[in-house]
Amino acid sequence: MIKDEFIKRSPLRILEESIHGGLGRGNIGVLASRKGVGKTACLVQIATDKLFQQKPVIHVSYSSRVDHIIGWYEDMFREIAGRLNLESTAEVHDDLIKNRVIMNFNQEGTRAEQVMRSLEAMITHGKFAAETIIVDGYNFLHSLPGDLQKFKDFAGNMGLEVWFSASLKGEEPLFDEAGLPNELKPQLDEIDVLITLRFRDNRVKLEVVKDRGYPPAGELKIGLDPATLLIARS
Repeated sequence: MIKDEFIKRSPLRILEESIHGGLGRGNIGVLASRKGVGKTACLVQIATDKLFQQKPVIHVSYSSRVDHIIGWYEDMFREIAGRLNLESTAEVHDDLIKNRVIMNFNQEGTRAEQVMRSLEAMITHGKFAAETIIVDGYNFLHSLPGDLQKFKDFAGNMGLEVWFSASLKGEEPLFDEAGLPNELKPQLDEIDVLITLRFRDNRVKLEVVKDRGYPPAGELKIGLDPATLLIARS
């Protein structure tokens, strides 16, 4: 299968269709679940899909180490390259790396404004024309009031789409009757698209519980492949 056909047939096209053409510039998307369910794998796959389309990505990590993030990208590339039977694998890999920047911050010691200044410097002065920002390891419970709105304003001003992961740490029930995570309700106004990952029928399913002003699509016909943690058709 050639690369363009792979992009066209990717299950991420189902995700994009379910949220009316994709997240879009100026918007905040959040993947929410308990820790260890597969949010980072989803974020890396979203980023890798963009990279295969030659769209630059900045991955912001609030984790103490970034080697596991690099490992996720390498594992995902090997899996996809194997499925595509790519020729010149090393050349394709190097092209993807050129369009990816990983930045690491400590949330306790770095204000949101500092992160955004660093991102703006990379995009503007570093001439790295990113369209998508991936943010993992961000602690919503420890964020300062207004921080997510600052990210949203930044996304709008810079013409970016920003995907976050949110690890839910509260007591049961984690979700209300509409499937919305109780912990994220204080930030719902700033979140444009909210997708939850939950175990159902021995598989992690994705469910759109907020989609801007549209009725949410609900449970999607995609989930995580338990062997690879790639998003796949259910």
